[in-house]
Amino acid sequence: MNPLETYLKELSEIRAAGAGVKETSYYGPLAHLLNEIGKTLKPKVKCIINLQNVGAGLPDGGFFTQEQFQKFADAAPLPGQTPARGVMVFNPPRSRPDRGSMACAQVNNCCNRDRQVYVTN
Repeated sequence: MNPLETYLKELSEIRAAGAGVKETSYYGPLAHLLNEIGKTLKPKVKCIINLQNVGAGLPDGGFFTQEQFQKFADAAPLPGQTPARGVMVFNPPRSRPDRGSMACAQVNNCCNRDRQVYVTN
């Protein structure tokens, strides 16, 4: 099964269970999909969910390049690293990312610091 099929299957299973929360229950499958795609990029890119606050609030995830890790398989980037390829802000599945979320303080703070912010539902 390719990464997109796996992602969609996982989303379907979470939704069918009826036990997940609207937003955070979907983080794991999305991170897995993005990491599979990131392995094919040059430089390789790794998605990390639930980043530390380094001055612009708490983005939901970030994209780090391979050189930001001592070993790419490490769970965390080297100390002091910010996401080289931007951050993500997630909204619940039924929300519309183009409606209002771009004006929220979290996205504005991340834009000012990271310059690249991906808003998704």
